[in-house]
Amino acid sequence: MEIISFRTPGLGDQTYLVAHEGKAVLVDPQRDIDRFLGAAADRDLDLRFVLETHMHNDYVSGGQQAALRTGARLVLPAASAAAYRHTPAFHLEDIAGEDGLTIRPIHTPGHTPEHTSYLLLLDGHEVAVFSGGSLLVGSAGRPDLLGPERADTLARLQYISIHRLAALPPEVQLLPTHGEGSFCTASGAGKFTSTIGDEIADNPLLACATDDDLSHEMLRAPMPIPGFYRHMGPANTMGVKPLPERRVPRLSVAEVEDRKDVHVVDMRPRQDQAKGVLQDTVAVEFGDDFGSWVGWLVPYNEPIVIVANPDQDVEAAITQLHQIQFDNIVGVVNDVSGATLHCDFELVDIEAARGLVEHGDMQVLDVRMPNERATQGRYPGAVERFVADIFTQGIPSEINKYRPVLIACASGRRAVIAASRLTSQGYDVRVMNPGGIPDLMSVEV
Repeated sequence: MEIISFRTPGLGDQTYLVAHEGKAVLVDPQRDIDRFLGAAADRDLDLRFVLETHMHNDYVSGGQQAALRTGARLVLPAASAAAYRHTPAFHLEDIAGEDGLTIRPIHTPGHTPEHTSYLLLLDGHEVAVFSGGSLLVGSAGRPDLLGPERADTLARLQYISIHRLAALPPEVQLLPTHGEGSFCTASGAGKFTSTIGDEIADNPLLACATDDDLSHEMLRAPMPIPGFYRHMGPANTMGVKPLPERRVPRLSVAEVEDRKDVHVVDMRPRQDQAKGVLQDTVAVEFGDDFGSWVGWLVPYNEPIVIVANPDQDVEAAITQLHQIQFDNIVGVVNDVSGATLHCDFELVDIEAARGLVEHGDMQVLDVRMPNERATQGRYPGAVERFVADIFTQGIPSEINKYRPVLIACASGRRAVIAASRLTSQGYDVRVMNPGGIPDLMSVEV
């Protein structure tokens, strides 16, 4: 038996393909299923089962479409009540495969109410457990994504669930879906896979003595929840259409400026963005998490025009957007050379930033997450507002529009996003890049 893993860095997730005796099982696939089905075809595997651990909060699933394309059985948690044909997975009711392979569902609520892990048995021996968003490497899946009203109840269920998995033999491989980089983890998960024995030894959440302790630990400093998350679970429950075409028309600046119904997203490198962007642009430099940030800052699935340099991988950017069902991509602009650009800002390195704050007239805007400030430290006198909140709650009133402002996060990426909003409102902006607030901590103010 071979287990092939597929990492999706921007979502912080793993998909798994189990190969055994010419047959295959696919676990928690993202929407862009060609990479999984291609790997199965390359190995001449017949896909028999597609397993979903839960109705995902962070992406739309490719499970339904993978099953339709291949004829595989789609297995979902029995309590998911999905609105399309599937095989319900009931707690401890084995799903018999072939050639000695057995799938045993284990109800593990906590991350979501219906969450189900799948224990893989080979010839009756426990081999691996696909734990989805339940027990993770050094962590566990967040219980607060369905709202604060249910968070404590789900955290207490998570206590039962992770201990249920910890009762498996120590040599069983732990293969979670969520990991480092996922906003679905309650804390910073490190490695992507582990064993039950290693988690018993090292996972701090398994050391919590009671469900009260676990609930307090998981909810004491929650991370913000991306805006698009609230749409993912309902989409996965109702069914997800096949991946749309990733090639979109090329547009001129004039065609974009004439349209008032689109959101402009600039994915160029921050050095280009600093020289100016189109009016009312959201500047999100392309990276593994491009789609997640766009999904957080742009209203769900409203029309988007992408601004990119000709040599950038626009199809990869569109794939990230499709993974969270942002399907309304109107086109891409590759040439802004003749356009009237607005909202320019200055990138400053750490030494220049220190000089600016020491001068005394520079305001500092910290756009990190609250939990980052709690762990990394706070800069005295800085105005604090998480970058996504600037787009939903507005620019902090404490920031004086007639004085320059230095925006910083931890690395410069989110500070640039915030700069695109402040400069569009006429603020005089500097962005600390590279580096961030932790690098300013030694400055005397």
